Amino acid sequence: MALRPATSTATPRKLSVVIPVYNERATLAKLVERVLKVDVGLEMEVVLVDDGSTDGSRELVKSLASGPVRAIFHEANRGKGAALRTGFEGASGDLVVVQDADLEYDPREYPTLLGPLLDGRADVVFGSRFLSGPHRVLFFWHSVGNKLLTLMSNMFTNLNLTDMETCYKMFRIEVLRSIRLESNRFGFEPEITAKVARGGWRVYEVPISYSGRDYSEGKKITWRDGVAALWHIFKFNVLE
Repeated sequence: MALRPATSTATPRKLSVVIPVYNERATLAKLVERVLKVDVGLEMEVVLVDDGSTDGSRELVKSLASGPVRAIFHEANRGKGAALRTGFEGASGDLVVVQDADLEYDPREYPTLLGPLLDGRADVVFGSRFLSGPHRVLFFWHSVGNKLLTLMSNMFTNLNLTDMETCYKMFRIEVLRSIRLESNRFGFEPEITAKVARGGWRVYEVPISYSGRDYSEGKKITWRDGVAALWHIFKFNVLE
């Protein structure tokens, strides 16, 4: 895997925060409030992509769309990966970060993610939940599954990541523009990791905090998504 230099040496001026939304009415407004309070030293836009919500999130997204907050709508639920593709296409920033619509990931981590990008060391930054950041104590088998999926991904990509499945991934926009994404659901994580590695982009990992939620609080990912992730790791690293 030959590393390539960043295609742009210009100092980034704008960060796009892309938030896929599916039935997150209980947390979305608070999350957007937290995002807008973060001082990253850059202009910032928030791109909300409602993915066919049925719990009132769609109407909430409409009400939040003002100033730096923009709204895009899917007429039917297509999955997180599809919502992210739509959001990336609509992003106008030099840098783009993925933000879930729940409160598991703290936007105050943005400056930590930005560091390696702003000083020219990285083209992509992953925020790792397993590099000693504080985290809510929850599911043992989820953590085992995440680490297994990361190990399998690393075996194919030759990266030494600790948390491939993390939500927090920040990119230079030219990285996203160079990649054709296909996954509609949670296969986005192994797909983007495989294609970033194949492209030779410089990847950094930084520790982040994590406040996981349980299923009674709205957590959506299940063991079926873990099995699907194994297939996506094989598909995007071997079959393509």
